[in-house]
Amino acid sequence: MGHYKANLRDIEFNLFDVFGGSETFGSADYPEVDVDTARDVLAQMERLAVNELAESFSESDRNPPVFDPATSTAPLPESFKRSYKAYMDTEFWRLALPEAMGGTAAPPSLIWAIGELVLGSNPAIWMYGGTPQFARIIAENGTEEQRKVAHRMVENGWGATMVLTEPDAGSDVGAGRTKAVRQEDGSWHVTGVKRFITSAEHDLSDNIIHLVLARPEGHGPGTKGLSLFIVPKYEFDWDSGELGARNGAYATNVEHKMGLKVSNTCELTFGEKHPARGWLVGEVHDGIAQMFQVIEMARMMVGTKAIATLSTGYLNALEYAKNRVQGADLAQSADKGAPRVTITHHADVRRELMQQKAYVEGMRALVFYTASWQDRAWAARNRGERDELAERVNDFLLPVVKGYGSERSYEQLARSLQTLGGSGFLQDYPIEQYIRDAKIDTLYEGTTAIQGLDFFFRKIVKDQGQALTHMKNEIDEFLATEPGGEVLAAARLQLVTARSEVEAILNTLYTQAAKAWEDPRQIHVAAQSTTTFLYAAGDLIVSWLLLRQAALAQERLAGGASDKDVDFYSGKIAAAKWFAGNVLPHLATTRTIVEATDLSLMDLDEAAF
Repeated sequence: MGHYKANLRDIEFNLFDVFGGSETFGSADYPEVDVDTARDVLAQMERLAVNELAESFSESDRNPPVFDPATSTAPLPESFKRSYKAYMDTEFWRLALPEAMGGTAAPPSLIWAIGELVLGSNPAIWMYGGTPQFARIIAENGTEEQRKVAHRMVENGWGATMVLTEPDAGSDVGAGRTKAVRQEDGSWHVTGVKRFITSAEHDLSDNIIHLVLARPEGHGPGTKGLSLFIVPKYEFDWDSGELGARNGAYATNVEHKMGLKVSNTCELTFGEKHPARGWLVGEVHDGIAQMFQVIEMARMMVGTKAIATLSTGYLNALEYAKNRVQGADLAQSADKGAPRVTITHHADVRRELMQQKAYVEGMRALVFYTASWQDRAWAARNRGERDELAERVNDFLLPVVKGYGSERSYEQLARSLQTLGGSGFLQDYPIEQYIRDAKIDTLYEGTTAIQGLDFFFRKIVKDQGQALTHMKNEIDEFLATEPGGEVLAAARLQLVTARSEVEAILNTLYTQAAKAWEDPRQIHVAAQSTTTFLYAAGDLIVSWLLLRQAALAQERLAGGASDKDVDFYSGKIAAAKWFAGNVLPHLATTRTIVEATDLSLMDLDEAAF
């Protein structure tokens, strides 16, 4: 058995009880995947994740791939390839595909439940195995002929990448200089250098399909001038899948990283040795909109990965604390003969454990709440319709899942390590690797600052507050019924107060941003606090979701829960009350800080830093 500790009980509680999965699974929209089927899939995935997938986690970190510039290759460790094969052999990844592509229509919430198990046990497996999602995007946006590429990707088990970032442009995607020139045969020659490209070189499959943002010759500047191209590592027959000549897309470096070392992060050079042929997706110049379908999927993945890592970090810390004997109970400190106790008897250790528990269980609920809106959106799309509310709320929540989820998870993993004391600093335990592997989650697919800007300016202001208003109404409706009765009365009151504080912060940001119409520099006042606002909104939403769980737990306890469930439900109530009482009160201070923000920081001379 490896490092990974799953929390399938909590996954299923969210999936089937809290967010109404029992009504979604086996419904007319998802008839092939009922609750029993989903439980069976998850049970199988848990066993696989804890064992075969987790087995190569540490070894792949200690002996990562080595880039060979002579061959432009970076072979993966054999142990990792065995773990990857074990996952791919399940074919559960087909649940992310429509029936027309050899898949089974399954709710996205089940896909993310599987995702938590894989990402928590060995995250690079999920990243290398992301081809079905890329193939689906090609199938939905490509021409009839390009759908053959999507089919080949799935059936041949090829790799896939999203190729945006350039060395000089970084997050300023619109500044990209990679160029595409149309050829007489309808293909395009792509030239340029991209950086930080995940999975752009490996030996898990015999071909890799790159989805590349490039600027067609003659197109204007900025993101509107970019288009999306299918650029394979090897050219191939689109009907048979038979490989042909090596295409001109080569890995020219693999980064030396702090963590997540088995995931090859590559510099990718196009057209330097010989032409890199590509095909315009859908034969339409709509690159940034098409790529954002990939980005949104990736942002959900990053948040899920971060939270999954915190979950196993917390559970490893909890196991250690329950077994580590150190010191006497503080209440008996005067008695020199008092027995030594496990560190779970010490108040500060309990505080840190409850802090980790509350955050991870609240953020897991955030993932599944977001996924429940994806269930609705996918179902409508499969019927040839649109559920605009589901799409709006999902878009609203993604920066919270990704930005808030990654930051809070990284912070709390430090508390997981702290629980182990000096032992946590050693490679004898997995938490030091968790921390190294998790730091990237706050950085890629848009740093936290970008998530904060996106959350306020796009998901609220540009959306005219439509998704925000729905969220507020949901919280108000929840509070109106006084769920949990007297047991949760104080926590509900704290949520009411926190809702007012967050609303005040938002109104302050509105006022600050509006001043930019007269003085453009005033936009910097609001921009100093958009990340802070993202955290505040995340704390509010997480507290609400914890209280939803606690109210259901209280109802189950009052109804006579079985002995094996009493501790689980009691823990739910304790976590919700702790979070409301220990996290939400800080929002009042946050409000004061935001309201006092001005341009003094921006006026400070750079030399003073």
